[in-house]
Parts: sequence; structure tokens; C-alpha cells
Amino acid sequence: MNKSQIRADMKAFLGGLTPTDRHARSMAACQQLIATREFKNAQMIMIFMSMPTEVETSTLAVRAWQEGKNIAAPRVDWAKHGMTPVEIRSLDVGMQSSGPGGAIREPVTGTAVPLDLIDMITVPGLAFDRRGFRVGRGKGFYDRFLAQKDFQGIRCALCFQEQLLNEDIPTEDHDVPMNLIVTDREVIRCHS
Repeated sequence: MNKSQIRADMKAFLGGLTPTDRHARSMAACQQLIATREFKNAQMIMIFMSMPTEVETSTLAVRAWQEGKNIAAPRVDWAKHGMTPVEIRSLDVGMQSSGPGGAIREPVTGTAVPLDLIDMITVPGLAFDRRGFRVGRGKGFYDRFLAQKDFQGIRCALCFQEQLLNEDIPTEDHDVPMNLIVTDREVIRCHS
């Protein structure tokens, strides 16, 4: 199965989830992640700001703040296809919509976080395999971000169970595998 076929299949699956379903299953996925030792040990967590069809990460942010952790979100440089982690203290204040169709929320203001301070990052994707490889949306933002040598945090995929494939995804040299895959049903530690 090639990446464009996987992308098409997953976009169809995600588009078919009802908002109620997506919310309930997002809560379940976030609870699975909150229960891991990796989450418990992380002090600075970079989360993705969910697009309308992705696992909602707001539960994760709120829980992290309750536990005295810090949260960063990506500020996107669309021209350079790059991301800067920026510390946020609210999911609403100081946020703006950007990107294709205004589908992505990102921090407008806030302090950039040095990469070596990030203990964990949640990574979105359309599909993942059990080795930890992913199919993203094809723009390479996360591949470039994760490849930076200063970034040593735990790479955690957060997705719905159906986005976890039982067959291997075709990989390229620049693909960076996840350490952890968390779905609404299971937690997988990848040994890549």
C-alpha cells in the first residue's frame, strides 16, 4: 500500500467520525497517554493543536497544567515549512487560526522553548505502523522538526485505533520513527 492510498483511506475514515465519537475517543486516547510513565516523567510537553478531524489534545494540556507541567505548541512558519515550540498557558488566549482554511490554531505570542527542554512531543499523523513510522499530510513539518539534533524528547504518536496499521508503512531515509504510539485502545512502545 502506498502513502497516497493510505492518506486517501485515512482521510475518508477521519471524515466519517461523528463529533460525539471523535470527542469520546479523543478523551480515551488522552487518558491512555496520561497514564503512561513517559507522561508522568515529562515536565515540558509539546502538543499539536488538533485539526478538526484529529484526536483532540485539549484534555492533555489541561491535565498537564493541573499536574504543574508546562505545555508548548507549534508556531508555524508556512513559508519555511518550519515549526517553533512556544510555551502556552491557555488554549484560547493568544491563539490564532492559520494554515489551509484556517484549520490550525497556533500561538501568536509567547516564549520560544529551546528544543533540548522538551521532554515529550505528541505527533499527529494520518497513519502509523507498529514500528513507529508514520504517514503525515505530506508537508514534512514534523519530519523536519523531529530530525533536529537538539531534540531528544520522547516522540509520541496520538491517534485513533483505526489509524494504526498492521502492515509496514513504506519509509524513506528522512523518516523519524515514534517511540510511543497511543490510541484510544492501546499503548505501544516501539523499539526502532
